[in-house]
Amino acid sequence: MKVKEIIKILEELAPAQYQESYDNAGLITGSGQEEVKNVLVTLDCTEEIVEEAIQKDCNLIVAHHPIVFKGLKRLNGKDYVERTVIKAIKNDICIFAIHTNLDNMIHGVNKKIADLIGLENVKILSPIRNNQLFLSTYVPVDAIDKVQNALATAGAGKIGNYDGCNFQLEGKGSFTPNENANPTIGFKGKQESVKEIKIEVQFPTHLKGKVLTALQSSHPYEEVVYQLQILESTSKDIGSGMYGTLPSPISETELLQRLKTVFRAGVIKHTPLRNKMVSKVALCGGAGSFLLRNAIGVNADFFVSGDFKYHEFFDAEGKIVIADIGHYESEQFTSDLLVDHLSEQFPSISFIKTAINTNPVQCFV
Repeated sequence: MKVKEIIKILEELAPAQYQESYDNAGLITGSGQEEVKNVLVTLDCTEEIVEEAIQKDCNLIVAHHPIVFKGLKRLNGKDYVERTVIKAIKNDICIFAIHTNLDNMIHGVNKKIADLIGLENVKILSPIRNNQLFLSTYVPVDAIDKVQNALATAGAGKIGNYDGCNFQLEGKGSFTPNENANPTIGFKGKQESVKEIKIEVQFPTHLKGKVLTALQSSHPYEEVVYQLQILESTSKDIGSGMYGTLPSPISETELLQRLKTVFRAGVIKHTPLRNKMVSKVALCGGAGSFLLRNAIGVNADFFVSGDFKYHEFFDAEGKIVIADIGHYESEQFTSDLLVDHLSEQFPSISFIKTAINTNPVQCFV
């Protein structure tokens, strides 16, 4: 098993296309051609984590946070980032980060947090727009099943809980092959008319290459005509944050105690309580203050996240309770999510959750 095969599954779980512009998710050290021994899974990658990988005979580290965010101009060990990278390279250890692209998946980081809180009927808090493509193409009648099946297998036509969705319209296509053509139907220099079916499907933008490859390989024509358009639609499955409802309302202090216990938070910073029962909770793993307006917009009673700045707490304006449980605290169970998913895909490989708490923020209680 090569590292690139693990990466393929991780990028199917959270396509790199959906990482934020500032992010650096992906393979940071290594080529991907290495044979996998064991895999260490962690929230952060530090020198201590690399040493743990060495001791546990792991030559791949899968981390949520990239160790390298900005371009490195030198590698002389002047800070912990350079030292971590140098140590990994010297010991032939690959580092792969799956960061905001995993944050933005409906089955990713925020879903794990929502499950731990006990939320139901969860939805994306800030869905992304314009991430769907609309494909139209023309296929001879006797080849429509082959092309339709190929497109569906590539992921086209999946809408919510429905697979293989498409629209078909029968018509007539005309063409004249020239002397350089190698026509599947008809003869060079002779006008030809064929019964064709126009098929239309939609698919997420990250599948563009896969879908077009499926179209070209399954279509019988030498020259395949198709049209692609960007749909002005909102995705239900991709975007920032999440919100949902509790099975039954609970008090504000009961929710705070649940958060403190479940996420092992040394302290929870919060805005003044509103003395009302809590039914709807919005959340964002890591630093989520940018979603406060969205949380208020869906009438959430609580917004659970981390890394709020002093003046950002004022923005609640009594409309919602902000509960800052901490960056590490909110995302620490991402490692469990990744270990469970990878172990299911590769049962013969050992995926080891780090034994190290990498949280740099300590609480004096």
